[in-house]
This record gives sequence, C-alpha cells and structure tokens, in this order.
Amino acid sequence: MSFKIDIDITNKAISNPDMIKAVLIDLNGTLHIEDKAIPGAIDALKKLSKQKLNVKFVTNTTKESQRVLHEKLKSIGFELNKDDIVSSLGAAKALLQQRKLRPMLMLAPEALEDFQEFPTQPENPNAVVIGLAPSEFHYERLNDAFRHLQNGAQLIAIHEGKYYRRFDGLALGPGCFIKGLEYSAQCTAELIGKPNASFFLSALGDIPPNQAVMIGDDVNDDIKGAMDVGMQGYLVQTGKYRTADEAKIQPPPTEVLPSFVEAVDKILSQI
Repeated sequence: MSFKIDIDITNKAISNPDMIKAVLIDLNGTLHIEDKAIPGAIDALKKLSKQKLNVKFVTNTTKESQRVLHEKLKSIGFELNKDDIVSSLGAAKALLQQRKLRPMLMLAPEALEDFQEFPTQPENPNAVVIGLAPSEFHYERLNDAFRHLQNGAQLIAIHEGKYYRRFDGLALGPGCFIKGLEYSAQCTAELIGKPNASFFLSALGDIPPNQAVMIGDDVNDDIKGAMDVGMQGYLVQTGKYRTADEAKIQPPPTEVLPSFVEAVDKILSQI
C-alpha cells in the first residue's frame, strides 16, 4: 500500500456531500471475533460488495501478516481481496522502508513474514517498532527496547489500542506497554495506525472523506479518528463496544447500530 506521512486534509475537496462512495470497515470486533463471524456479517458484506462502492478493510491487527489474516477471513467465510486489506502493519513497513531504519521488531511471530527484509537481530537498532505481541511483552525484551530508546532509537507504535475482544473477554492491547516505555525512556511514540489521520486518508485515496463511512467497534480509534478527518462514523455494538461508549466522544458517532448488519442496511438505504 502507499502510505503518506504528511497529507493536507484541506486538499480533499467536496463535490456531493450526500453521496457515499467509500466504506472503510474494521475487522476484529466488527466483522468477526477471533475465528467466528459476527452473526449475519458474511451475508451483509456480500450485499455491500455488490454495490458500486470502494470497500476497504482498515485494521490495526498486528498479530498476523496480511496473507495470514486474509486466509483466516476466507476460512471464516468472508469474500474479499487480499489487496483490499489496509493494515497498520503495511503502513509501518512502508515507513521503515521510506526512512531506511534498522528496527527492533516487537511483533507476533505470525506478523514477521511481512518484514522479512529486516534483520531479526539488527546491530544498533535506531527504531523500536511495537504491535500487539503478547510473546514480546516480558521484562527482558521490554528492557532491551528501553535501552535502545535511551541510546536514541525512535519509538514507533503500530497502534496504541487499550484493549480488544477475545472469546474469553477483553484483553490488554499494546497501548499500556507503549506508554510505559514512553514514561521510562522519556520519549514520545510515533503512531502509525488508527486513529492517525494519514492512515484513514491513505485508505481513501482520492475519495473525499465526507463521501466515506467508517464502520467499527472502537469509539476512539475507529469512529473519532474517522470523524476527525471528515468521514461519517458508524459505531457498532459488538466486539470491544461497552455501554455508553458513544457518549465518550464529541461530536457523537454519526450512527450507533447493533452490528455490522444494520450498518450495511443503513448505508444501502442512502445510495
């Protein structure tokens, strides 16, 4: 994917603010939870895909490479093209390539195949890249990251999610570990994925933000992030959604809907 670090939002001119041309869709918590589809989501996506809309899947998922994630979604029953998955992993890789960095990669093993061009144990890394990687979040590994940051390495957060939904309940995201490193190393992480404005705008391409809808279960990363760049935000009450999440942001979400199924019905009623 093409990832632009600096994008002027004012260049996104409006032609018809009432026309929906693009739909960005979150994955885990919105279409599925781990390896189980949200009820009705498979058929709803089929209905949406038949329309003349630019449909992209924007995800902060960092536990799996694009290939593994695509195969997982297909095995669940979703029909989508691999190239339509716009991931924060891909954005992070593009950034590393652009800046020619030598990263210490704190990523899950299933995600590393997207970073094969980078050494697994680089000499004197000048960047520390963190995703959701439970196997990496132990004292010795975090301490190595801390020491590299103390020596001038840049901290890059693929995302700063507070938590996500698993079958056994909510689970910690990478955000608390990133904040801990910021505190101890006295640095500030550069955020790559949602809610970064550049991430949303890169997924939209040439489509003006106010002709686009974001569907997601995270009121901050999905909905507020999208609405801040001028998109509509449809918050679904599945995944990590918790009662009254919609009251946590201003302005409130464009729509609050029970699930992806109702979100698709709402979009289809407007085109």
